[in-house]
Amino acid sequence: MATSLPPLQALRALEAAARRRSFSRAAEELHLTHSAVSHHLRGLEAQLGVELFRRVGAHMIPTAAGAQLAERVRHSLDDLRDALDVARRATGAGGAARLEVSAMSDLLSLWLMPRLGDFYDQHPLIDLTLHMHADVVPPDPYSVDVGIWHRRVDESGFQIRKLLDDQVIAVCSPALLARYPDFTIEDLPTMPLLRFTRRSWRDFFEAAGLQADEPDRGPIFDDAGLMLQATLSGHGVATARLQMARDYLERGALVQLGHVRIPASLDYFFTWRAGHPREAAILQFYKWIKGQLRNQASTSIVRR
Repeated sequence: MATSLPPLQALRALEAAARRRSFSRAAEELHLTHSAVSHHLRGLEAQLGVELFRRVGAHMIPTAAGAQLAERVRHSLDDLRDALDVARRATGAGGAARLEVSAMSDLLSLWLMPRLGDFYDQHPLIDLTLHMHADVVPPDPYSVDVGIWHRRVDESGFQIRKLLDDQVIAVCSPALLARYPDFTIEDLPTMPLLRFTRRSWRDFFEAAGLQADEPDRGPIFDDAGLMLQATLSGHGVATARLQMARDYLERGALVQLGHVRIPASLDYFFTWRAGHPREAAILQFYKWIKGQLRNQASTSIVRR
């Protein structure tokens, strides 16, 4: 006699609670109440005759049986979503593979967004849902199909590819530079300097051979994209990633000051779960990004 399957909502509650290590967070994600998640999981334990979670401090930690089942459910839910996408494409209800993408805010706003038209021209059967991420620490890697984050994820079972080795340069608007007609790199510390919470001017000064202290005045930004927008508006000089500023340098909207380059302290890692049911689409997205970066690296930039 076939064993009856538990309710799908109970299996979704198990997967979310195991991943989030919390019934409350699972409830928020699934738009349920805490008591509803608890009820689903108690019913699942009763049906299986096995304990699935244990409380450890403030966390609900899956047992070995709970973790194993949650992983199998996660794969099965991905397979089900993929099967539904295939069915939609076959019936004309939907023509594209959908990828949920989480990317660092500067890369998303300054680099990826202007190039999306080219991506869709080349890959019309892939739809991207884009989520901006600002924290250095990656979010839950299971929450999206693709992550482009500053740090590698700690979870096992993920494919991780470093996208590029970037460098940091000093940039400003042509209008600001025009106020310093005889500019040399020695003038840099006397110019209005924009500050970034994750980067020190001191490192750049040392690489340029300048005896200058960290500036104690000027706007402070915690988002590199916003700082570059302020630079474009002529509010000051910024240190910026070369690949994020390159488009503006090519158009003449920004000018690189001097020839000094220092290594970027944070990388970008392209991340996805190994064996993902839409891995073919993920790899197409990855190859397109790498191709764009190669093309970009071959172009010249404006320096002063």
